[in-house]
Amino acid sequence: MNSYVNTAVGALLGTIFVLMSVSIASEGIFHSEAPEKEGFAIVAEEAPAAGGEAAPAAAAVPIAQLLASADAKAGETVFKKCQACHDGTKGGPNKVGPNLFGVVDRPIASHEGFAYSAAMKDFSKGSSEKWTFEFLNKFLLAPKKDVPGTAMGFAGLAKDQDRANVILYLHTLADSPVPLPDPKTATQ
Repeated sequence: MNSYVNTAVGALLGTIFVLMSVSIASEGIFHSEAPEKEGFAIVAEEAPAAGGEAAPAAAAVPIAQLLASADAKAGETVFKKCQACHDGTKGGPNKVGPNLFGVVDRPIASHEGFAYSAAMKDFSKGSSEKWTFEFLNKFLLAPKKDVPGTAMGFAGLAKDQDRANVILYLHTLADSPVPLPDPKTATQ
């Protein structure tokens, strides 16, 4: 063998020896025991049983009963969350979401000039379904669960009273609002 090869192999072996020595020494100096108890236990959500589909959370109180005690002024305040993506003025523009003037009892996915997602078009059954008080209540609870694949990124309104207030406010955004449902005949 020539001297250059011997020098290269010697340098490589010397480097490996130094690295292993430093590793062994640092393990002895900085060794730490495993904790007795983990700091955080991350619990994953259970998947639905095979063949079953997770059902969206249902509202406990019928919307007709909630609307009886709803406050449109409070709904206007809650609606400010919606104004980042929706306009509520008559003849107003579409934003990220469609204009919501006259949305109550309007066919779903039918506002002119707005490009609805395929999921919303499917949900509307060719715009044959309407935004009834019940549909709005269910949708506003959890939009992504109610219409999987919707482009609406809003998480939803968990509080029954907030949803009722917003729906009552949306009800006022019309030239001739549809009659409110009778709370006495409301069923779940």
